[in-house]
Amino acid sequence: MIFTSLGASEDIGASCHYIKIDGTGILLDAGADPEKEGAESVPDLQRIQLNPDWPVDHVIVTHAHHDHLGSLPVVVKMFPHARVHMSGATRSLADILLPASARLQRRKVEEGSTVVPPLFAEDDVEACSYLYQSHALETEFDLSGLKGRFSISGELYDAGHVLGSVGVHISWIEDGKERTLFFTGDTGLRNQTIIPGASYPDDTVDVLLLESTLGADPDSESFDRKGEEKKLGKSMARVLKRGGVVLMPVFALGRAQEMLALIDRFKNRGLIDENIPVYTAGMMRAISDTYDKERLTTPRLNEEFLVYGVKQRRLPRTQGGLNEMLKKPCILAVGSGMMFERTISNKIAQALVENEKNGIFLVGYAREDSPGALLADARAEKKGTMVTLAKSKGPQAANCDVERFRFSGHSNRRDLLVLVDLLQPKTIVLVHGEKAAKEWMVDNIKFFYPEIDVQMPMQNDVLEV
Repeated sequence: MIFTSLGASEDIGASCHYIKIDGTGILLDAGADPEKEGAESVPDLQRIQLNPDWPVDHVIVTHAHHDHLGSLPVVVKMFPHARVHMSGATRSLADILLPASARLQRRKVEEGSTVVPPLFAEDDVEACSYLYQSHALETEFDLSGLKGRFSISGELYDAGHVLGSVGVHISWIEDGKERTLFFTGDTGLRNQTIIPGASYPDDTVDVLLLESTLGADPDSESFDRKGEEKKLGKSMARVLKRGGVVLMPVFALGRAQEMLALIDRFKNRGLIDENIPVYTAGMMRAISDTYDKERLTTPRLNEEFLVYGVKQRRLPRTQGGLNEMLKKPCILAVGSGMMFERTISNKIAQALVENEKNGIFLVGYAREDSPGALLADARAEKKGTMVTLAKSKGPQAANCDVERFRFSGHSNRRDLLVLVDLLQPKTIVLVHGEKAAKEWMVDNIKFFYPEIDVQMPMQNDVLEV
């Protein structure tokens, strides 16, 4: 078997890995880098075209986040004979997210914010969707290739990351012996608010493709979700009681729905007034509807819970409506999670940041140079520190409460070691993590499991496993 990363391997970007088992070629994920545009955002698919003995028979998408799904129409156009596999929930989400991506790319060109042409249009998305095949969890499906000498089967396991997220178990018989591989995708071992912790194969595996997102984050080891929930509830109650507005920048898929479930819990427990209005906006509303529709067919901590059972209003679309809304205590759960310029969370943050009665609470990952991280760093320095959320607005005084809370859907590095112990692989290939994260994983896996061969390939490296 050979393995190579076509997308980001030493970073967190466009996830896309190629494996060749005998004469069968399989792509694991078809992501796009959310920080890049056009051809620069997609994996290096040209490498496959330059290797005529690298077929692409199948594509498996682990979940619907952009960095794992975003280049799927490009992949399907390049390899039209490949069969595309995913969970049923991911297929439902893809039907929402990929057309939205096409519209966003077109709009950027039309408004002049980019000169990079769109990678695909809505018609392209519709044309390729007939290739998608959805599979139930822990049910075998065929992954054999046209030029393969033996049959290959796959199984999807709940990854505990977001709705529809899966790990991939691949098995085949080679030289009379069963061989197995497990790709974790983005995996979360512990329960969230809606999504339960991941499930894994009962048996050991030969090869483990292991995500390492939090490998360089020692704080994640001591993270106590219940404690974070209590802190967030108290902070929200404090801001609302003094007449302020709570802004929660969230990612549309996953974090938005988890936070709405928490708000519902806070209201039911009397921590915050049940009459405080909650506003949501944009694509997260369509995604929340999918969460509700899929609740009986996907792993759920409480299958009776409805995201739309949490009373919420649509965010006003006019400036006058927004101004009126911000005069009274309310909770806003809107994108983007990192508060990038030209997003609704950034626009509202500009209106809130200088008033000390308000609160901006970061509940997800924020890249160091993102407006969300810059705001948190400025406020941590001291009240009133100047910060630029948008160049058009210029520096503003960070007077409002700004707090960070940890609600990750990724396993911490100690939990990843637990997974290594559970699956007892002969070989581990580390993916989806920065260099420091992978280095910590390599050092600790070698220390605790010296018999395991640990590989940390760079993008374009070709491993023979």
